[in-house]
Amino acid sequence: MIDLRLLREDPDRVRASQRARGEDVALVDSLLSADERRRSSGVRFDELRAEQKALGKLIPRASGEEKAELLKKASQLAADVKTADAERDAAAAATQELNLQLGNLVHPDVPVGGEEDFVTLETHGEMRDFAAEGFEPRDHLELGQLLGAIDVERGAKVSGSRFYFLTGVGALLELALVNAAIAQATAAGFTPMLTPALVRPQSMAGTGFLGQAAQDVYHLDKDDLYLVGTSEVPLAAYHMDEILDADRLPLRYAGFSPCFRREAGSHGKDTRGIFRVHQFDKVEMFSYVAPEDSRAEHQRLLEWEKQWLTSLELPFRVIDVASADLGSSASRKFDCEAWIPTQGKYRELTSTSDCTEFQSRRLSIRVREDKKVRPLATLNGTLCAVPRTIVAILENHQQADGSVRVPEVLRPYLGGREILEPVAR
Repeated sequence: MIDLRLLREDPDRVRASQRARGEDVALVDSLLSADERRRSSGVRFDELRAEQKALGKLIPRASGEEKAELLKKASQLAADVKTADAERDAAAAATQELNLQLGNLVHPDVPVGGEEDFVTLETHGEMRDFAAEGFEPRDHLELGQLLGAIDVERGAKVSGSRFYFLTGVGALLELALVNAAIAQATAAGFTPMLTPALVRPQSMAGTGFLGQAAQDVYHLDKDDLYLVGTSEVPLAAYHMDEILDADRLPLRYAGFSPCFRREAGSHGKDTRGIFRVHQFDKVEMFSYVAPEDSRAEHQRLLEWEKQWLTSLELPFRVIDVASADLGSSASRKFDCEAWIPTQGKYRELTSTSDCTEFQSRRLSIRVREDKKVRPLATLNGTLCAVPRTIVAILENHQQADGSVRVPEVLRPYLGGREILEPVAR
């Protein structure tokens, strides 16, 4: 939700942002009109209430016909006040509804365009030349089956397509990844959090996931609860309706949770293996900072993601995501994409978004500083989305015999194991 004062002062900036997102520019003018009705109806209500109060003071001192006339006027005023109150509430509700449909203001440095219009900012690591090493690389599913680590057939039997079991060293590899990621986050000053996987509608809407992203969300109708697609949702709502003291900032949390996504619109995409699935586990970083500090915090989150992927010895690149691919809450977003050898391309592993004041306004989270209260900024960053990270590790660290070398950072969490060996069949 954006600041209505900014909308009134610079509507062209908001129009340009909507245009860059590829979204409805006319929404800006509808919101401006609704805001004007809200403000004018508020003024009308205040004027009538002041007149009603003044009249109330005159009535006890009047008598006879004058009092009768004043009482008649008071009765009419009461009806007018009631009508004005209803009009004010309706205008405020209409303004709120329209504002909730508006995406965050796109940062001026974001490249304009769709999914393929990103800008590559940097690349890290070396891609292996498997031909020079003398063998054809196996994909993650074949490797996972050789290792006894991934079972998608029984996942489909039990739950349907895009579900899976991690078995044996696959399960151990997930636990190692989660523990290593939480250890890095804790060392960086994040508070570890185990978060709810079910949230109320106001939590989901407040973070911006019931707009354009609603088609990917699972809803439990009977309970009116939503399954989260990321622990960003409960971490953002953790301080909902609170005023935080400025000396507590920045607040940084590292949440671990299961995540659930319908993957609507992805039919036919990444159907093999565990790259795109309906349920997965993830470690997510989340920050609350003063608005003026959000750009610097965004860079910090990106650096922590780069540190993580570098520690896993993965080749990756960092991209500046284009405007129409941001998601409604993000003002700017950086993705880290790992090289997947058998696909011959980079694929997203982590993402970090600066949501500025957008979520805090929707969730009513504010900061108190020098006796003044104002919205703060929220940011999020994936540290480890487990299945995709397993895909990248298996493919990039495989050996000719089907074994997989374990990155050094994970070895303490795998009992010192340096190699994942194929299992006997």
